Amino acid sequence: MRTPVKLGLYGAGLVAVLGVAFGVGSLVGEPTETAPAHTDAHGGGHDAAVPNGTVDTLDGYTLGRISAPTDAGVAGRLSFRILDASNGDVTAFDTLHEKQLHLIIVKSDTSQYRHLHPTLTPDGTWTVDWTWPTGGAYRVFADFAPTGGSGQVTLGRTLEISGPDAETPLPAASTTAVVDDYTVTLDGQLSTDGGPLTFTVTRAGEPVRDLEAYLGANGHLVALRATDLAYLHVHPDEQTDAGPDIAFHAQAISTDNHRLFLEFKHAGVVRTAAFTLHAHGEHS
Repeated sequence: MRTPVKLGLYGAGLVAVLGVAFGVGSLVGEPTETAPAHTDAHGGGHDAAVPNGTVDTLDGYTLGRISAPTDAGVAGRLSFRILDASNGDVTAFDTLHEKQLHLIIVKSDTSQYRHLHPTLTPDGTWTVDWTWPTGGAYRVFADFAPTGGSGQVTLGRTLEISGPDAETPLPAASTTAVVDDYTVTLDGQLSTDGGPLTFTVTRAGEPVRDLEAYLGANGHLVALRATDLAYLHVHPDEQTDAGPDIAFHAQAISTDNHRLFLEFKHAGVVRTAAFTLHAHGEHS
């Protein structure tokens, strides 16, 4: 049985300034941007006019300054803290899809995408080993549910990384993606009306019927509006089969191009299939 998960797609952006410290470097966001509270579909306080992941302060929580290598190709650590309304460190988080925090890093042209799960230290610092693959602008999203809070919160900052950077054009819209020797096809239309999106995974022409659980489901979806990287973290719900189909319910709030990143696990490896879709208007 599948219970669809609604997907909202929003938009806006942040920019960040680059700082240097201790040879490895520190990336420091612009002054905090905030939004007034409003109850959203997740049960948390959220202003419906504020796109998910496009501000670094929301619902009384702030994504603190991000320390990381300042240059592409330099191995180091990426670290940050989540702060509460009194500027104190948040150290307790609820489990959200088997993890306490999901870290998504995406290059502004969507040519690079990573989904990470950093480690929380007792003082509230999240850390993960990290190397920027290229120079350019990257959006860093922190998706979490603070213990005692009102629900899920997604905060974001955009960082500028030094190093070679070749801007990649947005891939053409397609309902087929190939990753390694897997082919993933998409059935369904992204629209402001909302509707089903079903991904089918095959390998060497044969349906994959033994997908492995990943974050408590047989697939995981992140959708980003291409113009501004507006974000939502989405999971299928109550899917008891193991493929080849992975189903979601998606609803865009605007007509625009979007990048969809489907993560699935098979043979012990998590793979990501990327799609470009154009969201259609109502009743189109």
